Amino acid sequence: MQKLSLGYSPCPNDTFIFYALVHDKVPCPGVSFQEQLDDVETLNQLALNGQLDLTKISYHALGHLRQHYVLLHSGGALGRGCGPLVVSAKATTMDQLRGRKIAIPGQLTTANLLLQLYGEGYDDLLILPFEKIMAAVKNGDAAAGVIIHESRFTYQQSGLTQVLDLGQWWEEDSGSPIPLGGILAKRELGSELINRVDSALRQSIHYAYAHPEEPRHYIREYAQELEDNVINSHIGLYVNDFSIDLGQEGITAITTLFTRAEDRGLIPPCDLPLFAE
Repeated sequence: MQKLSLGYSPCPNDTFIFYALVHDKVPCPGVSFQEQLDDVETLNQLALNGQLDLTKISYHALGHLRQHYVLLHSGGALGRGCGPLVVSAKATTMDQLRGRKIAIPGQLTTANLLLQLYGEGYDDLLILPFEKIMAAVKNGDAAAGVIIHESRFTYQQSGLTQVLDLGQWWEEDSGSPIPLGGILAKRELGSELINRVDSALRQSIHYAYAHPEEPRHYIREYAQELEDNVINSHIGLYVNDFSIDLGQEGITAITTLFTRAEDRGLIPPCDLPLFAE
């Protein structure tokens, strides 16, 4: 039995997706998983250090990891209407935020990549865990913050206002859905094993959809927000058909993101295939 380290976030979409896989509800012959739940920027850094065999990752981080990792077709977060939001404590504009401090959930998050692709002048950054960004903006530690995950559903309760929906901007500007995070596997694992895991992960998502109440205790154990409506909204927004399989539309969105980031010098070029062959 080969044991693989597996990293993913404690957010409801990930615990929903991975529940069946790590609780042996779906088969993955010859493989067992040692899961590690951390915020996405911690996972980004662990992958940069080569410490995880498999991991959820920001697409921004993948742009720096393509020499050593491949992308799985299943398990990721990519879609429409699910992008990060720029919020502030009082009405302002993106032009007025140039040169001012902006809180982000991590240097290598896709949230930051989208912010940088939006335009120049947004490089005075305060890096915080995503759940602390709204408080930092409300307290005046930053002029604005880029929020992700459950914060999308609760920022108005904190008295904050939306400045820009970076996801909506991306969709309108590129014509593609938003690539937020994907699941990576070390290239050295080999195509046969990687594709076996990819298939099992796809089955794990189907299992969660077929038994929606079964993973509920696992999801609530790790969720930042415990209200059922927030958890359900989170899963509904970030788990979709692209999570089951990226398909050609999803792959096009990812390659468009990488091309634009390479053109801006935000990620290095790479000529290796994106997926296991």
